[in-house]
Amino acid sequence: MAGVTRPEHQQRPSRLGGFWGFLVGGAAVALLLVVLQPVTDPKDCPNYGAAGNASVFANSAWDFYLPLVLLGWLVLVVAEQAHPAAWWGRTRTAVAGRAVAAVSLTLVAACCLGATLLATCR
Repeated sequence: MAGVTRPEHQQRPSRLGGFWGFLVGGAAVALLLVVLQPVTDPKDCPNYGAAGNASVFANSAWDFYLPLVLLGWLVLVVAEQAHPAAWWGRTRTAVAGRAVAAVSLTLVAACCLGATLLATCR
């Protein structure tokens, strides 16, 4: 095959093409945080008023797992941008703009979320 062609059943490109990883991954991370119920107020930390480090999670192993989950989310968004389905029916400029937007939004969201949560009880 010389190039990537759009399937015949697809009439026009999806409006969310290139953003599925960002949206679905963000929803999955949000659901994970709802299930884990991290501490969001420093006054609720186990070490409030004392020295030392504490975890915002009931299981302190999530201090290690959360950055891995956020990194995995970023990797999946980058991988989606390399998939031909995100390119069908779009110009190179549109593909590049969508890729920059999706990766940038994911990077900012993951860094801000991770830094904020993991620094709450430190």
